[in-house]
Amino acid sequence: MGTGLFSTPFLHWLCSEKQRRLISYEDNYDFYRLARIFQNRFHRIRLVEDWDKLDIGGHWSVALIDNSTKYRASMAIALKDKVDYVVMHDTNDPVHYRYQYVWSHFKYRYDDTRQSPWTSVVSNFENLKWLEEKIL
Repeated sequence: MGTGLFSTPFLHWLCSEKQRRLISYEDNYDFYRLARIFQNRFHRIRLVEDWDKLDIGGHWSVALIDNSTKYRASMAIALKDKVDYVVMHDTNDPVHYRYQYVWSHFKYRYDDTRQSPWTSVVSNFENLKWLEEKIL
């Protein structure tokens, strides 16, 4: 959810190497145009007209939320029962991104605060204790 100069190429190469399906959604046309250079048979780039109308059917393994500021919290909540791991960027600023509304919707939470901006992982399917043990 959202593309960028670091995460999109990184996820593209990880998923392409393993032949895993990756879909990138972007609402900013300039970022969308830039991200399209990564489109291949495993990686699809989609332009989003309205985040509230995005079809998020099915079950996903991982979703990275780094899209438009006002949609981050609502997107995380919309994915709560559809994604094993929801990874959220910039969680050191919960009020600006409205992440304070997200936490109560998930059973498990891990916050990586080792560098800024922080990144948090939440899940209703997977206990994240393993993640904390791996990182420490």
